[in-house]
Amino acid sequence: MEASPLKKLEQLEFSLDSVTDLSSSPPASPSSPAVATFSCVDGVTELRFLQPDSTHCFTFDLASAQLFKLGTVQFICVSDDNSEERSFSKGVNIKFGSEKDSKEFCDSFEEWRKDALVPGSSIVSASNSKFDEKIEASSAKMYFHYYGQLLHQQNMLQDYVRTGTYYAAVMENRSDFAGRVVVDVGAGSGILSMFAAQAGAKHVYAVEASEMAEYARKLIAGNPLFADRITVIKGKVEDIELPEKADILISEPMGTLLVNERMLESYVIARDRFMSPNGKMFPTVGRIHMAPFSDEFLFIEMANKALFWQQQNYYGVDLTPLFGSAHQGYFSQPVVDAFDPRLLVAPLMFHTIDFTQMKEEDFYEIDIPLKFTSSVCTRVHGLACWFDVLFDGSTVQRWLTTAPGAPTTHWYQIRCVLAQPIYVMAGQEITGRLHLIAHSAQSYTIDLTLSAKMWGPGASQGGILQSSTGKFDLKEPYYRMSQPQAYPAAQEPPLPPQPQLNPQDIQIQSDDFEEELLQEPAQNASTQL
Repeated sequence: MEASPLKKLEQLEFSLDSVTDLSSSPPASPSSPAVATFSCVDGVTELRFLQPDSTHCFTFDLASAQLFKLGTVQFICVSDDNSEERSFSKGVNIKFGSEKDSKEFCDSFEEWRKDALVPGSSIVSASNSKFDEKIEASSAKMYFHYYGQLLHQQNMLQDYVRTGTYYAAVMENRSDFAGRVVVDVGAGSGILSMFAAQAGAKHVYAVEASEMAEYARKLIAGNPLFADRITVIKGKVEDIELPEKADILISEPMGTLLVNERMLESYVIARDRFMSPNGKMFPTVGRIHMAPFSDEFLFIEMANKALFWQQQNYYGVDLTPLFGSAHQGYFSQPVVDAFDPRLLVAPLMFHTIDFTQMKEEDFYEIDIPLKFTSSVCTRVHGLACWFDVLFDGSTVQRWLTTAPGAPTTHWYQIRCVLAQPIYVMAGQEITGRLHLIAHSAQSYTIDLTLSAKMWGPGASQGGILQSSTGKFDLKEPYYRMSQPQAYPAAQEPPLPPQPQLNPQDIQIQSDDFEEELLQEPAQNASTQL
């Protein structure tokens, strides 16, 4: 026999550890313990939060109230004035003493909502996620597993160019953060949220989909100076709801070649869903820089990788049928390392991505026409790429760059090496196309074409002398991770071979040895040279 609704709602009061008013300015500190009660008066079903030591009471009509789950024992309850515009008239942050208490409260909340004849669930959760529709499950699982580990967060935190630039960009623009609501998209360890709180943010919502959210809560709780102004929300920005609009969006959504991992799409989705019309984004603009390069050492290294498959008698097996596929496979890997900027053979060009204007769909396919003028006569082995981002603050504009020659970051630089180099002369024009197509493994397929145009007399007639193409998978790079090699401007002549001496054969009888050397005739020294 089914239990009656009255039986389900037997417990009408629930004890809470704290209730915080979100509509106060500045935000109130967490209050003393409170009691939540459900009631129905004159057909109106209400939820009230009453503080025993105060006459103040927060009352919500369950017909328009929503409950947002921030954690196992923490929720936000808001009154929804206009569901289409996602505007809220009031809200409170509530915290329970145990997971059991919070679960019982949620069950009762649902039952009372049903009595209020409000269709659908009132606790917001993921459903038909836009993220899940475009990203394959296996890739998303590995992605969130990777960023859910402290060792990878440490790797990013120890990138002092990255972390230091973010800190400077926030603290130098305190006027943008002071008293404002901030959303940290992909918060990770919560370090950027704490930067925003240090700069005086009114409240920070740290949104993180991986298990790192639990570590972020622990880290933030251990910093009580600003812990009460940061709320960690575990979930994707495509799925979660927030009780108020954000004045500032802050994030570190950049991957290799800026767009790898496709988090920039989530960044602009958060902009459209959560940011107020006059809000700011940190970072604001990104640029992909490109230039052709010449690196004979790298080209030989890539080509030699496939030599294994040229063996005709490998334990009696001929491996040569797979040589072509292996050679093509190695040259389909973009090379991630730090290189000497003197390897570039033409002035760079860049493609700008304005995060405040780009639509999510604009990231699905990025087509960049290429045009360079060679500075030297050389063999061009491919295209080198890096990126920078701008924090366009009201007080200071600060750039974070990953350029070759600048202090190395954990992004390094990336180079697409062509299996067939092209030859160019000084002053010759190099044209081509860099075409990026997003795929469901949270990365991009790269199609690259570089061509050498006619030069000298008759060049105005146009025409292509040489052309080379390559296809690369940004998801599967070759992490070379070497430090930039020294490429001297002029090759020094080799030193003549010196006779090898055994240390035991060298016997110095007295301090007069040095004097004898100084007394050598100058003519003898010249003859030796």
